[in-house]
Amino acid sequence: MRALVLLIYVFSIIQFPATVKAQEHLNERSFNGQLIEDVITRAYVTPVKIVWQSDNQNNLVQNSQVLLTPFDGQLTTSGKGMCVLKSDDDKTASILLDFGKEIYGGIEIAAAIRGDKKPVKVRIRLGESATEAMSDCIDNSIPGMGSATNDHSLRDYTIELPWLGTVEVGNSGFRYARIDLLDKDVELPIRSVRAIFRYRDIPYLGSFKSDNERLNKIWETGAYTVHLNMQEYLWDGIKRDRLVWLGDVHPEVMTINNVFGDQDVVRKSLDFGRDTTPLPGWMNGMSSYSLWWIITHRDFYLYNGDLEYLKEQHGYLSELIKQITSKIDSNGKEKLDGGRFLDWPTSENPEVIHSGLQALMLITMEAGKDISVWLNDKLLEDKCSEAIKLLNSHKPPSHNNKQAASLLSLAGMMPTEQASKVILKNGADDFATFYGYYMLEALAKDGKYSEGIDVITDYWGAMLDLGATTFWENFNYNERFNAVAIDQLPDESKFNIHSDGGDYCYIGLRASLCHGWASGPTSWLTNHVLGIQVIEPGCKVLRISPNLGDLNFVEGSFPTPFGIVKVKHIKQADGSVVSDIDAPKVIRLIK
Repeated sequence: MRALVLLIYVFSIIQFPATVKAQEHLNERSFNGQLIEDVITRAYVTPVKIVWQSDNQNNLVQNSQVLLTPFDGQLTTSGKGMCVLKSDDDKTASILLDFGKEIYGGIEIAAAIRGDKKPVKVRIRLGESATEAMSDCIDNSIPGMGSATNDHSLRDYTIELPWLGTVEVGNSGFRYARIDLLDKDVELPIRSVRAIFRYRDIPYLGSFKSDNERLNKIWETGAYTVHLNMQEYLWDGIKRDRLVWLGDVHPEVMTINNVFGDQDVVRKSLDFGRDTTPLPGWMNGMSSYSLWWIITHRDFYLYNGDLEYLKEQHGYLSELIKQITSKIDSNGKEKLDGGRFLDWPTSENPEVIHSGLQALMLITMEAGKDISVWLNDKLLEDKCSEAIKLLNSHKPPSHNNKQAASLLSLAGMMPTEQASKVILKNGADDFATFYGYYMLEALAKDGKYSEGIDVITDYWGAMLDLGATTFWENFNYNERFNAVAIDQLPDESKFNIHSDGGDYCYIGLRASLCHGWASGPTSWLTNHVLGIQVIEPGCKVLRISPNLGDLNFVEGSFPTPFGIVKVKHIKQADGSVVSDIDAPKVIRLIK
């Protein structure tokens, strides 16, 4: 008995090492702090369809259906049941695979055992559309011309496959992969071609469901588009440019606020813009993108209420606001320098750009005023108030341009009903993927919710009709007629929606088909149809005011720092709406 008591005592005073993660253990013991944790999750995706192969006679491509079957990642010494590619002097064995949905990541090819151990050359072409995967990559200095180019990420390259081994290569944004066997008079047995999907493993806290399945799919597609762009930083697109553009970030952050809640990738990206732009520089070389940085900070704080993070911006923000206000002349006209840019469709119209920048500067000063109040900075508040008064003394026209009209309306510089007439002229014609969000916001300000729903259904819905699983960098609504969809093989007798359109930096196949700035309907449907709007920072006060239009019901959820808010709205026979709301008790709800 004494021995047992002694043993218990000894074990009670021994200090065993605490349990640590493998990353932490290896970083300390083996790598001297060199390891940096990858916040991105990897998963493997098996193709869902063989879109095309170079022959269907079982000569050059044999047993291709095996590539559609699950693979556990481990090759064996058996060569039975493999897909076999054979090329000769006259013909090349090729196959085009569809992974069913756009993803970000790379390709894994598992080459099985074969007689000759010499490495075999294959060509890999990745594509956001079937046309892109079937195209050739040409001179990168000339965007378009039927080529996506290899700018920003490789999508057309040659590699060697080992004997009885697996190769991983990437990364890019794609849905399709074409494999060509380049070596002649060889047989290449392949067990698997899988996509390596890289994404943040985070929950979808927000949701939207109505009796209109098209709207539901649009909401989901916008959320997924931004999710893919939440990589190490918040990117504009996963194929191109894979950069932090501080104007593109605003609609993306609004989607994150409404779907994923508070995410550190937002802080990391906003800080990146600040830290890589010493004043008097402009973010991304464009004055408007520094304006969007301020607006984004206002909206991010409004949703998440992180005052300590907002305080970290105080010094830079104050100096940036001083810099911006110095670009207003005595007549109240903006005189911003640097790159003068709203979006690509307006980029060659200086009068429209001035009208838009005048309004955007006023919206920025309103955001700066809100932030200065939250930071208890009276001097900065007064500076913003003076700028607001001065800017309001010059109200430029919209020039019947939808982008300009939307910003002027949101800034209070143009009557909402007049702006709506400009925005709704010819329906979805001249809508834009980026500024379409602000066009929708201007319609909501005028109470045109049904019209906004119609435009979303037409414009963003047309991308779905053309095979989209994510929303695009650019879309000309009039190009939808008799067009080759992105999930169809090229047809020279028809307009190809990917290779034949585009302009500026997104000519033809270079255009990104997964661009976060196009996600505006996701936020808009949550805020205006589901009717959840943040009134006080940190979601302490929410307004629930649904606008169903022609819908019979809508339900969904909304993330807050205090937990999930759930709402359901059902239209009654007399047109009234009955709402069921479940929210954390600490949140005050108003209607």
